[in-house]
Amino acid sequence: MELSAKEIAEHIGGEIIGDETVKVSSVTKIEMGKPGTLCFLANPKYENYLYTCKASIILLNKSFELKHDITPTIIRVENAYEAVASLLDLLNSIKSVHRRKRAWSAKIAFSAKLGRKVNVGSHVHIARKAVIGDNVVIYPMVYIGEGVTIGDNTILYPGVKIYKGCKVGKNCIIHSNTVIGSDGFGFAPLSDGSYKKIPQTGIVTIEDDVEIGANCAIDRATMGTTLIEKGVKLDNLIQIAHNVVIGTNTVIAAQSGVAGSTKLGKSCVLAGQVGVAGHLTVSDKTTFAAQAGLISNVKEEGKVYMGTPAIEYRNYIKSYAIFKRNGSSK
Repeated sequence: MELSAKEIAEHIGGEIIGDETVKVSSVTKIEMGKPGTLCFLANPKYENYLYTCKASIILLNKSFELKHDITPTIIRVENAYEAVASLLDLLNSIKSVHRRKRAWSAKIAFSAKLGRKVNVGSHVHIARKAVIGDNVVIYPMVYIGEGVTIGDNTILYPGVKIYKGCKVGKNCIIHSNTVIGSDGFGFAPLSDGSYKKIPQTGIVTIEDDVEIGANCAIDRATMGTTLIEKGVKLDNLIQIAHNVVIGTNTVIAAQSGVAGSTKLGKSCVLAGQVGVAGHLTVSDKTTFAAQAGLISNVKEEGKVYMGTPAIEYRNYIKSYAIFKRNGSSK
């Protein structure tokens, strides 16, 4: 589908400079811009591509000053990155209204309840007493266990597994092969050196507007619930252990892990391969650089941590300067 500059500007609240009738059918990176596409510049690192870009429309921040004139139509916005995210959401949502579909090979229990316009792919299994909301899309090979609830407008990609009793909110996206509600890693050591499994009797609760990447594992609680709060975004290949709480709007990058009973605050950021030990509390707006390893509580909000064991960023930089100097002197 094509959108004109005028339609785009109205959707994102932008100011047009140039031809408001020019149309685009896709969004692409600024270094790959060509006629019929829209590009955006949010990172000054890519400014050199701006003046050679062949795209039909370019989104720019209102604060950005051009060094030279450019030929594409410009739409000025407060935040180009945020605007393009809104535009991509618009393009993704412009689809024909789907009707209720069920693949013949899907197995749906008689006691399960499905809302309006639910799409069920081939070889899906929906167990007894599961409750599926309106406009849910369930791709092939998904397993939905007994008593699971899925909120409206949620998408489950192929191979997702949701174990008994777990809850998924509205407007969530769960990508392929992620497992929700697997047993937590709970074993009691015995006198003979063996281990006795501790029954994991709780559930996982995922609130609204959460997105979870592919091949993640979120363990059910030993008792109570493992909680992923509203707006959390998880990358691929992430492990969330039993009884963990991930605070509202926290984002976690790939290959990170959070051990049991730890509570992360709101709006935290965990970069790639961060490890967080168990039974810790992390304050709101805490950031961990890549490969940081946390072994103690974080009591102050808004701090940045780096290294293993993780320490505040400025202290880490000072320490690293000493490590580097001592290492190079040998």
